[in-house]
Amino acid sequence: MRIQRTKEEKPTLYLVPTPIGNFLDMTYRSIETLKSVDIIFCEDTRVTKVLLSHFDISTPLSSYHIFNEDSKSDEIVAILQSGKKIALVSDAGLPGISDPGYLLTRKVLDAGYDVISLPGASASLTALIASGIPCDKFYFYGFLDHKCSQKEKELLLLRDFKQTIIFYEAPHRINETLKVMLKVFGNREIAIARELTKKFEEYVRGNLEDIVNSDLELKGEIVIVVSGAKDTKLQTELNELTILEHFKYYNEITNDEKEAMKLVAKDRKISKSEVYKHIKI
Repeated sequence: MRIQRTKEEKPTLYLVPTPIGNFLDMTYRSIETLKSVDIIFCEDTRVTKVLLSHFDISTPLSSYHIFNEDSKSDEIVAILQSGKKIALVSDAGLPGISDPGYLLTRKVLDAGYDVISLPGASASLTALIASGIPCDKFYFYGFLDHKCSQKEKELLLLRDFKQTIIFYEAPHRINETLKVMLKVFGNREIAIARELTKKFEEYVRGNLEDIVNSDLELKGEIVIVVSGAKDTKLQTELNELTILEHFKYYNEITNDEKEAMKLVAKDRKISKSEVYKHIKI
């Protein structure tokens, strides 16, 4: 067990969020942190240079992306060992969320150094709270596999989740993804958010069937928020049986008539007395 307590003078890795589109969303603390560290590691130096120039930040930059993260992580740990402070940023949003960051964080912690994350912009949460879909309990999935067959397998594993699910998707794959979601999930309520915080920000809210049939042409960065399952696949199949058949299924499993009636009533959202009428005929 290791307890981390913030001490500003210690060598530290700072995970610094950057705006997902609008530079006004950059926090004062993020700006001051990027000015105070010894070096900033980023996904794309060209993208981050624009951000740093806007806020008059002259801290040296170095690349850290999915293709070099293993070797760069070791380099960063060595820099921390020399007593310096480091910041990691992604092109937009929070480092580590569908972007490189986890591997570095793990290596830095294993090496005994502190990791401090700063709060800031996140496309997933920004889309979620404006979606109109329940946000008290949710599951962030991120990007699905590029291949349609694998995408369907992934969605099948998520089909019975009761929580709202959040996905990221690229514009050239969005229509295919929505069709697969309709096939696997059925006609659920969804919200699609694109280009969040930017000039052409747009939300599309509705159900999967209507949106799939509308042949939308969506561009830019896309977040898909999907409502959770009202019933599991098993519950849906059992509800298509007669109440007596439904009862017999649970009774064979539980060997307890009262428990079986209770489960049937819960699945069908009816009273136990209504179940009793059907099984005692």
